[in-house]
Amino acid sequence: MDALSIDAITQRVADLQDETGLFASSRHNKLVFYRRPDTNIFFTAVTVFTLQNLRATLSPKSRQRVEDITERATKAYALFKNKDGLNTYNFWPTRPSQHFSNGYIFRHFDHFRIPDDIDDTAMVYLTTTPTAADGLWLKAKLAQHANGSRGRQINNTYPEYRQLRAYSTWFGKNMGIDFDACALTNILYCIYQYNLPRDQHDADSLTYLRAIVASGRYVVDPFQCAPHYARTSLIIYHLARLMNAFDIPELEPIRPRLIADAQQLLSKANNRLEQILLATALFRMGERLPNVDLENIERDFDTFHFFIAGLLTAYQQPWLRRFADRPLMQMRWQCEAHCWSLVAEYVVMYDV
Repeated sequence: MDALSIDAITQRVADLQDETGLFASSRHNKLVFYRRPDTNIFFTAVTVFTLQNLRATLSPKSRQRVEDITERATKAYALFKNKDGLNTYNFWPTRPSQHFSNGYIFRHFDHFRIPDDIDDTAMVYLTTTPTAADGLWLKAKLAQHANGSRGRQINNTYPEYRQLRAYSTWFGKNMGIDFDACALTNILYCIYQYNLPRDQHDADSLTYLRAIVASGRYVVDPFQCAPHYARTSLIIYHLARLMNAFDIPELEPIRPRLIADAQQLLSKANNRLEQILLATALFRMGERLPNVDLENIERDFDTFHFFIAGLLTAYQQPWLRRFADRPLMQMRWQCEAHCWSLVAEYVVMYDV
């Protein structure tokens, strides 16, 4: 553990930040020998968010380093702001649009341009200092795009969840309603963090999260429950982070199930980043922190991904959705800086 001190890790992250303030990431599909560098806000914002949450336990040197990383990163956020100047954010640069950045084919087709989303927007809000008015505006904006609003209803979830007025992943008017458990935990984290008024949309979002765990569906079919993350371990990690940060009685009934499933998955996980996710989640849920071997941990980065994009996920047609969970139809995203931030979380907990 000495070779991976928290000061050394924050320095590694700082060294990976480029002159624009962003952290490099890439998207790939090994089945078709595809890999491209990817310019997005998600991995920069989530890396900053992860490090910011460690500030209270850091040395003065690392704390200042995280502040410097944050200052540089937030200057880049404007590139990803809504194309019309609204206070929502896109995965890719918006003016001009750079969807599927650094690619050769998809970037030329508007069909593959995605709207702003709750995940990136939540992370930007959580790593900056929005005003009270900004928070209330966002809350109203979320309601306008939630399931059931404007007469639009989700089709691509289990029948018993289709009436839930939970938040959709997307802000776009022409994009289908989409429930993603991990994205929901991030926007709920933002809502609780800034103490925004809660309503039926929040209650139903929590109902969805509770239901997919209690039913076991998040284990049997994680892609259906969180199509942009698509792994049970990631759903557990996100839920544990939310439940550790805030007192949410609606989620307490699923704590034993989350702990049991995390322990089972940890016993089978081969990738050590995956082990770190589950160990961190268990610690946040009140369990003893499991030991993970961190020697040469970077060797496991290449076989770990935190986020996916399903090329058929957005389609509502059942015959297309049938193929959406196939690896051939997915891009996987990787980011070295974010991997190190996950290691930093674990090291801090280990030293508690």
